[in-house]
Amino acid sequence: MTQWLPWLDRQGRLSGLRLGVFLLVLVPAAMLAFEAWTGQLGSKPWTRAVHDTGTWSVRLLLVTLAISPLRRILDWSKLIGVRRMLGLSVLAYASAHLALYCIDLAFDWGLIVSEIVKRFYLLVGITALAGLVALGMTSTDGMIRRLGTRRWQTLHNLVHPIMLLALLHFALQSKIDVTQPALMIGLFALLIVYRGLDRLKVAPTTPVLVAAALATGLATALCETAWYAFATGASAWLVFQANADVVVYQDLAALRPGHWVALAGLAVALCGAFRRRSDRQERRGRASTPAGAVS
Repeated sequence: MTQWLPWLDRQGRLSGLRLGVFLLVLVPAAMLAFEAWTGQLGSKPWTRAVHDTGTWSVRLLLVTLAISPLRRILDWSKLIGVRRMLGLSVLAYASAHLALYCIDLAFDWGLIVSEIVKRFYLLVGITALAGLVALGMTSTDGMIRRLGTRRWQTLHNLVHPIMLLALLHFALQSKIDVTQPALMIGLFALLIVYRGLDRLKVAPTTPVLVAAALATGLATALCETAWYAFATGASAWLVFQANADVVVYQDLAALRPGHWVALAGLAVALCGAFRRRSDRQERRGRASTPAGAVS
C-alpha cells in the first residue's frame, strides 16, 4: 500500500515536496467545505460549488502542464515526481465539478442530458472530462507497461487539446467577464511557448525567457481585447488601453491578465537566472577545491 501514499517517493521514503503538494491540492476543497459548512456560499450554494471546482480543475491542470518546462528551466528533476499526483487531483476536481452539477439539477438525468446536448459549452466540458478520465485510468506504471512507452506518450499528449477544451468551456460559461479565462489562456500560451523553445532546441537563457514573457503578456492583452470587442461590441482601443491604467494611475488593482502573464514569465526568468548562477558558483567551488581535499 505504500506505493499509493502520495507523500512517499518511489523508494517508500517521506518526500517533503510530495507532502507539500498533496496538502496544497487539498486546500481548495477544504476551503469550499468550510464555506459550505458556515453558509458562505451565497443564495445558490450548489452553483457556487460547481463553479469553484471547475475553476480549480483548470488551475491545477495548468500547474500540471507547467511541471515539465519548469523542470527544464529550473533544472529541478524532482518536480517530475509530483506530476502524476497533480494530474489525478485535476481529475478529482473535474469529477466533483460534474457531480455537483448533477446535484444542482437534483439528479434529473433527462434534464442533465438535454442540457449537455443543447448547450455547446457543456458538451465541450463533458468531452474534456472524458479525456481526463482516459488519462487518469492510464496513469499507472502498469498501464505504461501494457500500452508501451510510445503509445502511452501519444495518448497523454492529448492533455494539450484537453486543456484547450477546458479553457473554451471556462470562457464560454463566463459570459461577460472573461478576466479569469483570459488569464488562464495567457498562462497556457506561455507554457506552449516554453514547449516550443524546447522543441526548437533554443536554450532557455534569461533574455529568451524575458522576451517570451513580454510577448505572451502582450498577446494575452490582445486576446482579451478581441474577446470583449467581438462579444460585447466594446471599443477595442478602450479595452486595450485599460491595460495601461496600472501605469497611469499606479493602481495595482488595475492589473489585467496580460500583466499577470508577463509577471509570471518574468518570475520564471528570474528564478532560472538565479538557479543557473547558483550552479555556476557551485561548479567553480568544486573546481577550486584541491584534489583529495577533505571538507
